[in-house]
Amino acid sequence: MALTKASELRKLTDQEIADSILEAKRKLFDLRFQQATRRLEKSHEFKHTKRRIAQLLTIEYERQLQAAKAKVVAAKEE
Repeated sequence: MALTKASELRKLTDQEIADSILEAKRKLFDLRFQQATRRLEKSHEFKHTKRRIAQLLTIEYERQLQAAKAKVVAAKEE
C-alpha cells in the first residue's frame, strides 16, 4: 500500500472521509489482531494505517473549523 497524499484525500467528500476513517480503524484493529496471533507479515502497515487515519482526521477537523468559521461570519453579517 503506497502512502496517500493529503491533497488526494482533500478531494473526497465528507461522507467518503468518514467511511475511510472507519475502514482504516478496522484495518488497524485487524493488524493488531494479526500481531497478537503472530500472523502479521507486513509490520510496516501499522505505520501506513496510522498515518492515513491521522491525515483523514486532520482533514475532517479542518472542514469542521471551516464550517464553524462560516457560521460565525454569517452570524456577524446579520
